Amino acid sequence: MAHQREKSGKSSAEKVPKKASGPPEAKPKKTKAKSKSKKGGSGRGMSKEERREQILLASRDVFAKIGYARATVDDIAGEVGVARGTFYLYFEDKRGALEELVDRFGAQIVAAIVTIITNDPKKSVADQVVENIRGILGVCLEERAMTKILLTDAVGADPEFQRKLTMFYDGVVQLLTESLRDGQALGVVAEGEPRVFAYMSIGALKELLYQAVTLGLSGESADALTTQVYSFLRQGYLRVPD
Repeated sequence: MAHQREKSGKSSAEKVPKKASGPPEAKPKKTKAKSKSKKGGSGRGMSKEERREQILLASRDVFAKIGYARATVDDIAGEVGVARGTFYLYFEDKRGALEELVDRFGAQIVAAIVTIITNDPKKSVADQVVENIRGILGVCLEERAMTKILLTDAVGADPEFQRKLTMFYDGVVQLLTESLRDGQALGVVAEGEPRVFAYMSIGALKELLYQAVTLGLSGESADALTTQVYSFLRQGYLRVPD
């Protein structure tokens, strides 16, 4: 009995501290709420467009690091620091992300090419040709991750994406073929089949860029490479006056 009283006395004595410690017990709840707010805060502070861009760039970096074939959605989500499901809010699968990256890269290439004007009083034809070469090389070296992906890491991609990649290269070939045909009409490109010239040029450029990316050359190297490429083309089909 004494033991029971002592026990119950102890228990009643403990009631006071429990009351006193009542307010601090709310602290874990506050901390938990704070934690949720921090995690959700990054999402709330970022627009859907910004989050999508973040995931897209992370996809690019992951593809460049470990290759498209090996990369998983988990790898991309981990790179961003979001849940796997967040990726699927913006892209159907990793191929969807890569396709958009390729489309964007292609648009940058097209934007870097200017139409040659033979009677431009401000720029000679030679300057315009050099500007085009510099523009293409500049994009490829500034976007080394994408250049690496397209030249090496997209190998082994699924058949549907391989078709997409083929379409990308066909588009580049077509663009260069038309430019060379226009150049022939202007008298700055030698007679011959422009599509063959285009294939030869792209083949040489791909190897050059592959080596440049492998060696880790940056956009600062574009000027030196432009001079070499221009000299090479001048000895080939280019008929540009000095």
